[in-house]
Parts: sequence; structure tokens; C-alpha cells
Amino acid sequence: MSADDSLSAPAKPLVSAVKRLMRPVVRLLISKGVGLAAMTELLKDVYVSVAVHDVDSGGKTPTDSRVSVMTGVHRKDVKRLRGAAIEDVPAPRSIGIGAQVVARWLSSTATTDGNGRPLALPRTADSGPSFDALVASVSTDVRPRAVLDDWIRLGVARLDSEGRIALNQMAFVPQKGLEEKAFYLGRNVADHVAAAAHNVMEEGNPLLERSVHYSGLTQDSAKLLAEAAERTGMQALLALNRMALELAEKDSGRPGADRRINFGLYFYNGPSSFKGLGADTLAKDSPG
Repeated sequence: MSADDSLSAPAKPLVSAVKRLMRPVVRLLISKGVGLAAMTELLKDVYVSVAVHDVDSGGKTPTDSRVSVMTGVHRKDVKRLRGAAIEDVPAPRSIGIGAQVVARWLSSTATTDGNGRPLALPRTADSGPSFDALVASVSTDVRPRAVLDDWIRLGVARLDSEGRIALNQMAFVPQKGLEEKAFYLGRNVADHVAAAAHNVMEEGNPLLERSVHYSGLTQDSAKLLAEAAERTGMQALLALNRMALELAEKDSGRPGADRRINFGLYFYNGPSSFKGLGADTLAKDSPG
């Protein structure tokens, strides 16, 4: 009997979707030497944590037996795992400060050009904006030189021919550094999946989760679309960044200021068929 034979009819399309989204994750795990045994233990941990903390049990704490029935995890493993603290992965220090500095860099007319692109900044300046002043506006607990050295290590920024600091992209995007990349992988993909899962479970008003998807394109056409996606997408991100920064400063210290938002952007370019999962059947799809 195959694994699919044990599933109820409503669960089959959902499991098929999860199987598809897990393929790039498993490919990444294999490339980093993370095998099935480690992932099996991790899944047990997550299943138990979600059943205990995230599933509505009518205000009652679910028993080990109840969690075991809900998740399929053996009772002895439930007992062992349920006492574990929920892991809150903090952002690496380079991201915590770096992302804030870049957000301010991109939100000010003094540090961007007429098209909203970040200007190269001098390290220090007697008047006008400078990199050191920008870092100090976010935190005085870290030396601007340390931030700059870390950015150059991560490929976030570079020194131009005049010795000014220039961003490599219009965002805080580490090109190197596994810890930093892994943090964004966990946060951004988790938030994207959470929004989609919220909509599938029909929990309240639908959240924004849309895409434009076409197949049957040449590589040249895909390249043109990638350039257009980055250009138009960055316009939306920059506009929302400016608005969010203004609102965050306005809300600072106010009661109820406990909400977090994440608005993302991605572009995928790959073959029209997915090995082992079948091909997309529509040559052209409208925004969905």
C-alpha cells in the first residue's frame, strides 16, 4: 500500500501540494548534509509543539494521549518533547542592525536619488548625510566601522572609486554568510507559507498571497520578465518601506503596538515541468 492510500480524499491534494513545496527544501538539506533521521526528529518536535501551543483545544491543555492522537507521534515522544521551550531564533546581529540601517537609507530623500535609488555615502561628513551618521541614527552601541566591515564580508556593500559606501542592491541582501541567509529563509518562507495556510484553512479574512505565473517561455523572455519584476517590485517595496518606517516611528511606545508585518517579493525561473511531480498543464495563467 502506498502512502497516498492511507490518506482521506480531502487530504490528498493538500499532501500533494506539501510534497511539491518540500522538494526544494529537501534538495537544500541534502546539499548541506542534513539527512532523514535529523528531519524526522525535527518534525516530531514541530508536530508536538504545534499541537500543544497552536491548536485550539477549548482552553484546556491537551493531554499526551490527545497530542499523540492528533499528531501520530508516540506518547513517549510527546512526553519527552512537549516540555521543550519554543525556539525563538533571534536575528544575527548583522541583520538586526543592518536591515534597519538600509531601511533608513532607502526611506530618506537625503540618501536616495530622484528615482529612489540609494546614493553612495561618505564614511563621515561635516554636513549632509554620511554612513557613520546613518548607523548612529539606528544604534550607538556598535561602531559604524564594524558594520561596514560586516557588510563588505557579506557582500551587502562595497567601496566605490571615491571611497564612498555603496549598496550592492536596493535592500539588505547578504550575498555570503550562511547564518544570515538561513535566517531570511526561515523567516520569509515561513511567513509566505503561513499566509497561504491561513487562506487554505479559511481562518478569517484572506491574506494577500498572489502571483503571476506563465510557462512556455524562452530563456530570453524569462530574463526580460525577471528584470521587469525586479524593477516594478522594488518600487512597491520602497514605497511600503517608507510608509512602514513613518508608521513605526509614530506607533513607538503606543499601547497595542505589538504587530509584525512582512511583505515579500520573489521571482522563479525554471523548467516548465517538475521531475517526479508532473508538468504544469496551463501554458498561460492569469494572476492568481
